[in-house]
Amino acid sequence: MNALLGVIFHSIGGFASGSFYMPYNKVKGWAWESYWIVGGLFSWLIVPPIAAWLTVPGFAEIISATSGNIIAITIMMGLLWGVGGLTYGLGVRYLGMSLGNSITLGLCSAFGALVPSIYYSINPTPGKISFTDMLSHTGGQLVLIGVVICLTGITILGKSGMMKEKEISGNGSRPADQEFSIVKGLIIAIVSGVLSSFFNFGIEAGKPMAHAAVTAGFNPLFQNNVTYVVLLWGGLTTNLVWTTILSLKNKNYGNFTDKKTPLLKNYIFSALAGTMWFAQFFFYGMGESKLGNGASSWILHMSTIILTANMWGLYRKEWKAVSPRTIRTFVIGIIVMIASVFIVGIGNYKS
Repeated sequence: MNALLGVIFHSIGGFASGSFYMPYNKVKGWAWESYWIVGGLFSWLIVPPIAAWLTVPGFAEIISATSGNIIAITIMMGLLWGVGGLTYGLGVRYLGMSLGNSITLGLCSAFGALVPSIYYSINPTPGKISFTDMLSHTGGQLVLIGVVICLTGITILGKSGMMKEKEISGNGSRPADQEFSIVKGLIIAIVSGVLSSFFNFGIEAGKPMAHAAVTAGFNPLFQNNVTYVVLLWGGLTTNLVWTTILSLKNKNYGNFTDKKTPLLKNYIFSALAGTMWFAQFFFYGMGESKLGNGASSWILHMSTIILTANMWGLYRKEWKAVSPRTIRTFVIGIIVMIASVFIVGIGNYKS
């Protein structure tokens, strides 16, 4: 029963994550950096403490009682993840919902399984698996095989993207087609996928706070909500700095008060996108508490997002103007990517 509930919670969270960018498409007259940071304020600053207060009322006391070292490492992981989250939005912008999410999240799932082991190779910790341990065990070897398959899937998806770009070049009538750029998008998606994986380790680094919440008598289902508050401070910092730089550089800071744009709707849709984004991890924490395996939870979460994002990509007709051969190449890439996600998950389960 716990496993079934875990899958259900992860599915809800994955749907929220795979769908969160959709409200941004309703924002009119604002630059990307404007709606991204408004949504981000809800994702990283406003909603997380509200969720923690509703589910773990003593979260502030738990955080204040946590050692500075744990807080610092958790925030650092958040900072690194923040770069990944920042470039994630750009990746979707240049590659579309289907291709952008598939490449970014495939890499995120693979490296999310590798990052902790690499860290523990540098800082050996009793009971934790290092990268060297992975090489000598079946589970670890499966993870590495999954990463190789993931890279193969990305190569195939990249090929489908280049085919798509060639076919729509000069014919893109929709804004999404006009912004499509396989080279720029791939570079951004790869950076995003690798750095986004640090969120997984941030959750692991902040486990003492989650354990403290359980020890204090709060529902284990919501234990990670305490960790999110601290982890997302790092993400907020990275995104706030970069969007401020862009706003000043492009002189778009007037967007927030520009009455020529539908201000109320823009704020509402941006806030909705940000809230949906956080919902993914609200339910992720619930799912992980039921499954009891951080790595497997991460893999299940990522695979659900990939599937959801591709459904939205079909809904938005992102592949309508391309040939059947290009679509087949894309579908093969998706199948390979999903296969890599599950192989990594099995490998982590056996580790």
